[in-house]
Amino acid sequence: MIIFGRYSHRIVLASIALLLMAFGTSPAFANKDTLVLAVGGENAEGYDPLLGWGSYGNPLFQSTLLKRDADLNIVPDLATQWELSKDRKVWTLKIRNNVKFSDGSPLTAKDVAFTFNKGLEAGGKIDLSPLAKAEALDDTTVRLTLSQPDITFIQHILTLGIVPQKLYTPNYGRNPIGSGPFKLVRWDEGQQMVVEANDLYYGQKPEIKKMVFLFSEEDAALAAAKAGEVDVLGVPSSLATQNITGMKLHVVKSVDNRGLMFPMVADAGKTTPKGAPVGNNVTCDIAIRKAVNYAIDRQALVAGVLDGFGRPAYGVVDDLPWDNPDVRFKDNDPEKAKAILKAAGWVDTDGDGIREKNGQKAEFVVVYNAKDSLRQGLALAVADMLRPVGINVIPQGESWDRIKNQLTHSDVVVYGFGDHSPLEMYKLYHTPGPEPMYWNAGFYSNPTVDKYLDEARAAASFKDSIPYWKKAQWDGKTGFDLPGDAAWAWMVNLDHTYFVNKCLDVGKSQMEPHGHGWPITSNINEWKWTCK
Repeated sequence: MIIFGRYSHRIVLASIALLLMAFGTSPAFANKDTLVLAVGGENAEGYDPLLGWGSYGNPLFQSTLLKRDADLNIVPDLATQWELSKDRKVWTLKIRNNVKFSDGSPLTAKDVAFTFNKGLEAGGKIDLSPLAKAEALDDTTVRLTLSQPDITFIQHILTLGIVPQKLYTPNYGRNPIGSGPFKLVRWDEGQQMVVEANDLYYGQKPEIKKMVFLFSEEDAALAAAKAGEVDVLGVPSSLATQNITGMKLHVVKSVDNRGLMFPMVADAGKTTPKGAPVGNNVTCDIAIRKAVNYAIDRQALVAGVLDGFGRPAYGVVDDLPWDNPDVRFKDNDPEKAKAILKAAGWVDTDGDGIREKNGQKAEFVVVYNAKDSLRQGLALAVADMLRPVGINVIPQGESWDRIKNQLTHSDVVVYGFGDHSPLEMYKLYHTPGPEPMYWNAGFYSNPTVDKYLDEARAAASFKDSIPYWKKAQWDGKTGFDLPGDAAWAWMVNLDHTYFVNKCLDVGKSQMEPHGHGWPITSNINEWKWTCK
């Protein structure tokens, strides 16, 4: 069933009722042991960790070796003990005894080794390239040997869901078998998914026994929530100010950011190996990039585009332990932007309001995902902010496929990132290979920054790595943020906004990463009903 059109909300309501009755729960009784969630997150490629599912953590159907708690501390999950060798190249982890997959088959260190080795073979979606090999030393001990020291490898230990060696096939993601707190029962693609609590789960058993995830259009999901048929509703900030009877607003701080990625090299007619054009003759000028950063009024973007649900962004890792506060600056300063442009030779000689330099107008396209109204709003607002300083921005909505395959290296793109690991910073700013796709799509390169990023990954401990991450942003002389090369114009950090049934206690939510998957379910074991 495809959900669309003026009657979509009625179809959704009928579908929910049928599903609840099919699983032995009437709509009136749904709030006792069954949740209905409309939080997006359908993964078209399936729920296979080796294809990227759960890459931001909490894969729900699978276990990870370690995980983060609500305060982002690293705590045990499948593994109960772990240590890193003195040469920082070997992780040895002890996993729980007698763990079973949801089908009843045992989970051993062989499955863990298989998962990591298979992930290394797969490449692409998950980059396990630092791994040399994974070995099962016995049923409960696994050894992960790296080709060189890399303190950020722990991110894979925190996020890679373990799959069963004997049951893994190319179609695994359509019917995932795992050892996580829930198991998949039914998936009607493009419509809904039903999951049940995994009775064989080794951890704290969730009070919620069934969940129905709706994959419907925004208006249909909202109508279902207003009809009392949805218990957790994810909404964009533009819809978070309304009142929904029987529901409360749950606002979660996040590291989910939005920024403008600048092509950093001139257009010399070159392309990537796959044929995507590379370079932009306007944004390759640092004066343009700095002027954009200073002219943007980030607080106005938070107020006007995010409806107040967020905060200004000055870098990719704001408020995380490896954030460098020295990269903060006073924005909404059009006069400073004008002075920078003038000093660099960008002047309006023909009176059309657009500056020029050597016959090149200060004009560029800002591309955004046409299906994302928030990114569209940011692009339009930035265009308005830059016009008075003499920069003409042309907002342009495109399909995500066209952006990542054709436009990402030659046009300014509104991107979203944000992770619990500084590894993402490395991927965004280290000198890229010939086909980076969206990782460092602008071909930014600075040998000093590369050196700091490499030193951070090779540090003796995570604590020891933090100064290097900070220096890569700005060391007093150079760096990738505004005081230095201004490779991006970061704009906002989003708050994630949800409406939650007033009878549902979702506990303390962790600061959420970029919004793929279902980050709100990271503490699903703690959710409980408070109404009798």
